[in-house]
Amino acid sequence: MKSHIIILANLLFFTFSNTAYSGDINAGEARYSQNCGNCHGPAGMGLASYPKIAGKEVAYLKDRLNTYRAGTKIGPNSSLMIMMAMPLTDDEIANLAAYLNAQTK
Repeated sequence: MKSHIIILANLLFFTFSNTAYSGDINAGEARYSQNCGNCHGPAGMGLASYPKIAGKEVAYLKDRLNTYRAGTKIGPNSSLMIMMAMPLTDDEIANLAAYLNAQTK
């Protein structure tokens, strides 16, 4: 019985940990609408030379935003992304990651 509880707890944790511990989806949507959509399109679906970021893993999104915020270039639009990410707080990054991860269409 104890092993079933442990398995269930792990299953629930790994199923919901990607979004449950990442941030506030509604706050992320509000922050995204301020300027991210100008390049990444509605709900992060991508536009022209800007990639689709909808549905990406929370850890990936947080890592990328933190890397840009630190001033590190990683791609053709790095200068713009660095400028956009520098003012973001840790909470805003978590919220953006949660929102974008939830966009799957």
